[in-house]
Amino acid sequence: MSKAFASQADLADKKITFEQLSAHCWAYTAEGDPNSGVIIGEKFIMVSDATATPAMARDLIARIREVSDKPIKYVLLTHYHAVRVLGASAYFDEGATEVIASQGTYELIVERGKEDMQSEMERFPRLFRNAESIPGLTWPTLVVDGKLTVDLGGVKVQIWHPGAGHTRGDTIAWVEEEKVLFSGDLVEYEAGVYTGDAHLEEWPATLEALRALRAEAIVPGRGEAMKGNSAVNKALDYTKRWVETLFTAAKEAAAKGMDLKAAMAHTRKSMDPVFGHVFIYEHCLPFDVSRAYDEARGIKNPRIWTAERDQEMWASLQA
Repeated sequence: MSKAFASQADLADKKITFEQLSAHCWAYTAEGDPNSGVIIGEKFIMVSDATATPAMARDLIARIREVSDKPIKYVLLTHYHAVRVLGASAYFDEGATEVIASQGTYELIVERGKEDMQSEMERFPRLFRNAESIPGLTWPTLVVDGKLTVDLGGVKVQIWHPGAGHTRGDTIAWVEEEKVLFSGDLVEYEAGVYTGDAHLEEWPATLEALRALRAEAIVPGRGEAMKGNSAVNKALDYTKRWVETLFTAAKEAAAKGMDLKAAMAHTRKSMDPVFGHVFIYEHCLPFDVSRAYDEARGIKNPRIWTAERDQEMWASLQA
């Protein structure tokens, strides 16, 4: 019997937490759903990851307004996935004038933004409630090629691309004075690590570049905000173990000439015992195996996911 496609059976709302991590930094988390980060300065506010829809963004905005009336001037796209970016238009009424993304993320929106939007809406029906409020793709107004420092008044935010991983355009926000890192989906904790558009061979080195920052708090892409350097390292280790376990299994499958279905069964032997209990594991795994198998066979640039490709792959691997 086939499992329900992706997250179509996940319809229960999650408990949302809005938590202060330092003098200027906040985490908006929801039991394994996509997280957002908030940095509140004396003049301006930055939101890292805009949520899936304007309707969802308004909940985050309401929580921000409980603690600050400053303009939400900056919206950072840590990467291009629809579930992270399509809520951006809600911030325009709150003072947003800059939507920031890396050059790599901009290129991915051009290359596959439309397909990704359709694909993710079908994967995550709960997160895309009120999808009619989405005006279309979210386009950056400021494309960063290198490093950008933004002064919010009393707090500076460094924005830069530490290397490929979850996508080729991953971008972080780093508040060095307070040692708080907003990683996007480069880092997860106790939740599925989606790697359908990943660069798996490069990802561990990118995680080590983040570790070198010696952060004292991190807002991962999914999972609880982690406080204290040892806890930050725990999240980095969790993500690295997922990526390396997955890619090792895929390389073994490719070397033995297995087809994709056999590669899935082979990967489960090492992944299920360690990660099978975490949120959206069964959603992520077939997409992850598909990408890891491709990369293990030399396909450097991830193939574009369409709604049709999603369904075909799911029927093949999750029956």
